Amino acid sequence: MGRFSRNIQSLSLKAKLGIAVPTLSALLLLVVVISASQGPVGLPFVAVLGILLADLGIDAGAEYTQRAEIVVNQIRLPRIITAGLVGMSLAIAGTTLQGLFRNPMADPGIIGVSSGGALAGVIVIVTGAAASHVLVTPAAAFGGAMIAAFVVYGIGSIGGRFTLGILILAGVALSSLLSAVITFILLSTQNVDAIREILFWLTGGLDARLWLHVRIVIGPTLGGLVVIYAFARALNLMLLGEEGAQALGIRVHRVRQILLVVASLVTGVAVGVSGIIGFVGLIVPHMMRLVVGPDHRILLPVSALGGAIFLIVADTIARTVISPAELRVGVITAFVGAPFFILLLVRNRRRANLL
Repeated sequence: MGRFSRNIQSLSLKAKLGIAVPTLSALLLLVVVISASQGPVGLPFVAVLGILLADLGIDAGAEYTQRAEIVVNQIRLPRIITAGLVGMSLAIAGTTLQGLFRNPMADPGIIGVSSGGALAGVIVIVTGAAASHVLVTPAAAFGGAMIAAFVVYGIGSIGGRFTLGILILAGVALSSLLSAVITFILLSTQNVDAIREILFWLTGGLDARLWLHVRIVIGPTLGGLVVIYAFARALNLMLLGEEGAQALGIRVHRVRQILLVVASLVTGVAVGVSGIIGFVGLIVPHMMRLVVGPDHRILLPVSALGGAIFLIVADTIARTVISPAELRVGVITAFVGAPFFILLLVRNRRRANLL
C-alpha cells in the first residue's frame, strides 16, 4: 500500500485525476449494482444491471420481471442514491474541515454541526411535528445544524479576530451541551414510540428513503462540492498556515467563513435525511489523502467518490447482515470508524499533544 501510494503521489495532477476519478467512478457504479441486487428479495446481478441500463434508455437484452424492476427502481435505488449523496456530503465536509484546521482528525462533528441537527430533529420528533410531513425532520435538522455552526463560529470570532483553538473548543463544548439536552429529553419523554424513533435518528439510518429525499440532498451536495472545489487552491495554501497563506494573497478570513458555511450546509443536509452517521468525514478523507496526497484539487473529488462508495457499502451491510431485520448504518460506520480513530490518535499523538 505504501509503495502504491508513493507511485500515485509521484504522478502529475492531470495523471492522478485521469486514473483516480475514472477508477473510483467505475467502482461506485459496480457497488451500486451489487447493492441493488442484495436484500430479502435476491436479484441476479445481470438483471439489475439490465434494469439500470434500461433506466438510461439502453436495452441490454437482460431478462427481468416487472416485480424486480419495481423493487430496484422504487425501493432500493432511492435508498442507494441517498446513501451515496450523504456519504459524499460528509466526506466533502470532512475534507474541507481537515484542510481548514490542518488536522487529519477533524470531521463535521468537531464544530457541533451534527449535534445541532440531532437536537433539532429530536425536538420535532418528541413534539409530534415530524409526523405532519416527511420534510419536517430534514428541514429542522438542517436549521439546527446551521444555527450550531453560526454559534460556534461567532464564539471563535469574538473580538473580531478568529481563533481556531477557541472554535474547536467551542464546538466540543456545544456538542457536549446539546448531547446533554438530548439525553434530558429522552429521560423526560413518556412516549415509547417517540423514544424509539429518537434512538433510530441518533444512530443514523437510510431506511424508507424515497426519491423525494434524493431531490432534497442532491442539489446542496453537488453545489457544495462545486463551491468548495473552487477554493481548492486556497485550501492548499492554507496548509502553510494563516500567515503564509495571507502572504500569498489568500484572504484567509473570508475563505474560512465561506468554507465553514458550505461545509455546515452539506453536513446539515446529510443529517437532515439520514440522522447522525459518524466517522465518514474522518475516515474517507484520511484514506484518500494517503493514496493521492494532500492536494485538494484531487483530494476533494476522490473523497467525494470514496464517501459515496463507503456509505453505500456500509448501508448494504446494515440492511443485509441480519436480514430480514436491519442494523442502523451508523452502527456499521462506528464499528469501522472507532478503531480507525484510535489508530489515528496513536499515530498523531505528538501533534495532538496527548502524550
